[in-house]
Amino acid sequence: MTLAVKQPPAADRVYTHVKQGVLERRYEGGTLLTEGELAEAVGVSRTPVREALLRLEAEGLIRLYPKKGALVLPVSAQEIADVVETRLLVEEHAARKAVPAPAGLIERLEELLARQKKQAAAGDLAGAAVTDRCFHAEIVRSGGNEILSRLYDQLRDRQLRMGVAVMHSHPDRIAKTLAEHEEILDALRAGDAEAAVGLVHRHVSWFSHLARGEVR
Repeated sequence: MTLAVKQPPAADRVYTHVKQGVLERRYEGGTLLTEGELAEAVGVSRTPVREALLRLEAEGLIRLYPKKGALVLPVSAQEIADVVETRLLVEEHAARKAVPAPAGLIERLEELLARQKKQAAAGDLAGAAVTDRCFHAEIVRSGGNEILSRLYDQLRDRQLRMGVAVMHSHPDRIAKTLAEHEEILDALRAGDAEAAVGLVHRHVSWFSHLARGEVR
């Protein structure tokens, strides 16, 4: 007798489906999703769809309109500015604290950079954006401050969404991102805290200009 694989609860399946759709830009900002469409797409009733949409609204990815559906919120210039400001505060502090770098951190960053290069070469932009986030989160986590790590993780989904959007509109940026990750890694390897902080600042600030479409 074969045991059936237990599926996640229906609301979780809808939540994952919509969230991935938004992060991977299958559902662009401005798209209106209806409960009926989502129930059909995931193969569930409307009740778990409502539950999932409430969770996504609390996370700021959608806005619910009674009797109409859920609007996928576009990424605003203000949101980009807020995310970048928070990233600079957290990541510059983390880069300074990561020197001298523990061997485990350098090893992990090397693995992530190698993975990101493979994903970029294969054209897997969503995967490369996830690995990009992991690279930065690893440096933040290395500082051992749980509260700071949790704060940084809360930015994760917003970052992914912006990161995928930037990579799609600026495919030339991927090579630059990989080169800058390599430079940050070299500075940490060399134990040069000021160089690492300067590189992180340049890397994250550039993201803000690119995301707003000000520079290529």
